[in-house]
Amino acid sequence: MNNFRVFKQVPRIIYGSGSISRIKELLPKKDASNYNIYIIDDIFRNTCFPGKDNISDGDIIEWFPASLGEPKTSQVDSIRDNIRQRQINSEPNAIIGIGGGSTLDVAKALSVILCNEGSSSKYQGWDLVPNPGLYKIGIPTISGSGAEASRTAVLFGKDKKFGINSDSSMFDALILDCDLIEGVPLQQRFHSGMDCYIHCVESITGTFINELARANASKALELCERVFLCNGSNDQLMTASYMGGVSIVNSEVGICHALSYGLSLELGIRHGLANCIVFNVLDDFYGPYVDRYRQMLEKNMIRLPHDVCKTLDSMAMSRMVKMTLRMERPLANALGINWRERLTEDMIRDLYIQM
Repeated sequence: MNNFRVFKQVPRIIYGSGSISRIKELLPKKDASNYNIYIIDDIFRNTCFPGKDNISDGDIIEWFPASLGEPKTSQVDSIRDNIRQRQINSEPNAIIGIGGGSTLDVAKALSVILCNEGSSSKYQGWDLVPNPGLYKIGIPTISGSGAEASRTAVLFGKDKKFGINSDSSMFDALILDCDLIEGVPLQQRFHSGMDCYIHCVESITGTFINELARANASKALELCERVFLCNGSNDQLMTASYMGGVSIVNSEVGICHALSYGLSLELGIRHGLANCIVFNVLDDFYGPYVDRYRQMLEKNMIRLPHDVCKTLDSMAMSRMVKMTLRMERPLANALGINWRERLTEDMIRDLYIQM
């Protein structure tokens, strides 16, 4: 008998080239008193964005400026308040998130606070959401984060970067259309793809691993290597992203993600790039996988920034260390229940200095 928790997966998925045209099959029926909410990466603001033909009178579009930084609890709360002011006498029917991992996380977090009282910051942590979230559909336009499959909506609070980790924040349906990730800039595609590769490494080497998580992570790793070492397809990358997300739903990430949160919090480095920077100094923890990762860096001619922590003062470094130490579940997954004995503050500080 094992002690793995009951875990949830996205129950409805439409997969394949051109599948965005079938979004109506996933949307709940609505009447004149209901409206749908579209959370869309504002890179599509001046284009014919995916799913545009399905927006009807009364629906609300909220453009999320994903290129300006990762989502904040204050932004999610502001979107919620704005929607309520615009639609006083009607009820939301569904949320549709269209974009990369940050935009999808905003859609997930918004679904939670539309059905639960207070700020989104109140629900940052594990299983703190009392009521189910609003029905939501995820449509990724960048692949790698696994946000489409995970139960986590990662947000910046006042002094922390932390996820709403709840079954209530998981999507109810997905559209995985590889046509939508065509044209993503090379570096962004690589950083996001390596997010998948890295969290699969953390999953498969962790103490929380089980055969279901291992099977998904192993296949996702194989697909990532095909994409970034053998010029694989967008279809393979989108599949890897989803399978990697499924893996960490029933396992956990590890040291790299715990450290990357500190970089994002203090230096504003985007999640995918932060993971890439961190993973490059984790030979002692993930040696063979780091070697393979460096082959992918070379193959794709990706240059990482160096000495990113060089100008930080002692107070900033201390905040980063404290942020890392808050990531108890990932560190326990990586190093076991006695992880505090194996990863000291000095060791964390030294790893940051190496970056």
